[in-house]
Amino acid sequence: MKVTINGNLCVGSGQCVDFAPDVFEQRGDGVAQALSGDVPEELESEVREAWESCPVMAIKFDGE
Repeated sequence: MKVTINGNLCVGSGQCVDFAPDVFEQRGDGVAQALSGDVPEELESEVREAWESCPVMAIKFDGE
């Protein structure tokens, strides 16, 4: 699975980091970013939970 965050949509709510801290981080300006575009299979369920929790749907991944 590949994952990205649309920085133009991100409002810095932090749910993605809460659900998948091994996949996402929040920059100093509050905008989240994916640590790596490729997500290991064992973390895919965490990414889906983060995607579902994002209030502005800024997370994009293949298979979405």
